[in-house]
Amino acid sequence: MRVEFDHAGGDGAAAVRQAQGTAEDRAPGAGGKEAALPDGFRLPAALRERKARLTERFPVLFPAAVALRRLRRRAYWAASGIEWASRRQAEDLPVRVKHHESLLLRKLGQSEMWMQHNKVTNLRLAVERLDGLIIEPGQEFSFCRTVGKTSRRKGYIEGMLLDNGEAKAGVGGGICQLANLLHWLVLHTPLVVTERSEHSFDPFPDDGRVLPWGVGCTIYYNYVDFRFRNEGPATYQLRVSVGDRHLVGEIRSDRPQNESYKVFAVDEQFVPYRGQWYRMNEIWRNVIDRRTGDQVRKELIKENCAMIKYPPPGVAAAARRPAGLGEAEVVQ
Repeated sequence: MRVEFDHAGGDGAAAVRQAQGTAEDRAPGAGGKEAALPDGFRLPAALRERKARLTERFPVLFPAAVALRRLRRRAYWAASGIEWASRRQAEDLPVRVKHHESLLLRKLGQSEMWMQHNKVTNLRLAVERLDGLIIEPGQEFSFCRTVGKTSRRKGYIEGMLLDNGEAKAGVGGGICQLANLLHWLVLHTPLVVTERSEHSFDPFPDDGRVLPWGVGCTIYYNYVDFRFRNEGPATYQLRVSVGDRHLVGEIRSDRPQNESYKVFAVDEQFVPYRGQWYRMNEIWRNVIDRRTGDQVRKELIKENCAMIKYPPPGVAAAARRPAGLGEAEVVQ
């Protein structure tokens, strides 16, 4: 079973969309209505129908399967030929490219606040491994490789993890907020994302959301990772810290940037399908010439779709699961 770390989300109101479609596409919606699937609707891979995997039929094998995947990933790190970013420096590079702060504590459904307070402890440990990291031209960053495995021996405690979209306690829980922050910063640079896994579930309704929904990351040491590569001539530096109320991050560079970026979400909607609700959107990025202020290009970053674990806006809680759908399971 995949464990998804707690994540920070995005901004903007999303509308419930219901319409008629072909008999093949229609599925029961709220109140017995049938709703057409919008263009681009694709179930998250982990939620699609498939044969049960060996570790699902024999759960006792799951720890061994995880150990094997971790061994394979460590072998990849060693044999890939990638130059991994590892050097840190205390002095700031001269140019601030992007700055962002995310709240450490905020209301997330019915999750217990003690897990979020513990998350802060875990974040303080994780930022110690990242702050000041230099990513030189040709180098690649790996979140899992840099932060390492979260364990009690290293001082990590039980924070909030997501298991099948439900909040649970687990050692190291909450550090995915740091990966989310880094991903948002990277989207405002020429750095190239080479690995990112998104959540199959959206567990919490919007409450004080600042970033677009769908820009978060899933982290599970060490083979569900967040990575990016520096393919340009500039050198970059990560600066991250934990303040009194915010997780603070910025990316700095050794030179001024030629382009700026605006990242935003479009086509926000909630879609009923086979007795469950899904949230969809698209994440886009406008690239702007800093010298002229003209838009150079517009890039599609990601098409998102996730099963929600709360009633969508405008739909009563009793209508959330109209067809009596059983719990789906997210697996490795």
